[in-house]
Amino acid sequence: MNEHGDLYVVSAPSGAGKRTVLEGVMVDDDRLVLAISATTRAPRPHEVDGVDYYFLDREEFLRRVEKDAFAEWADVHGSLYGTLREELQRRRATGKDVVLELDVEGMLNVRDMYPEAVTLFIMPPSLEVLEARLRGRGTETEDDIARRLSNARAEMDAFYQFDYNVVNDDLAVAIADVKAIVRAQRCRGRRHRNPLRPGR
Repeated sequence: MNEHGDLYVVSAPSGAGKRTVLEGVMVDDDRLVLAISATTRAPRPHEVDGVDYYFLDREEFLRRVEKDAFAEWADVHGSLYGTLREELQRRRATGKDVVLELDVEGMLNVRDMYPEAVTLFIMPPSLEVLEARLRGRGTETEDDIARRLSNARAEMDAFYQFDYNVVNDDLAVAIADVKAIVRAQRCRGRRHRNPLRPGR
């Protein structure tokens, strides 16, 4: 087996079911792990440092930005979030395949740094279905729904920049599609050494 795991970057519009699909893929695959992000926001009562996030104060976060310690980072509603390069290297060195959940801009930044990254875009079958899903949550205001739909249109226009596109119309099919992508990546020739010629 290859000494280093693959890196997957998964993006999706809000409401497309990205997390549900990933949970279905990862539930029986212990070689797939989610990368832990760093953030400056305060931990919630149930969250544990180093398990849910790496909780950093703003000064420490920006110090690491200056040292180019992040594969990507962003300011989200006043809190900073980012993926530490050390986190990716450490997890991949164990042979695990690492999954990052990022927006389109984050994906582009990671791909610039890690051109071997496998990028997946999970999309709803239509904006009408996406709107129905958002309304079905019962947690968003009309303004929230309008904003998320506007963002979704922009994000879906970028689908062609991804290696793979998975339409989440039927959840079981979407999960099977992502599993097939992971299996195909693991079977690629570069993933293995020739057992007859050690070291190659």
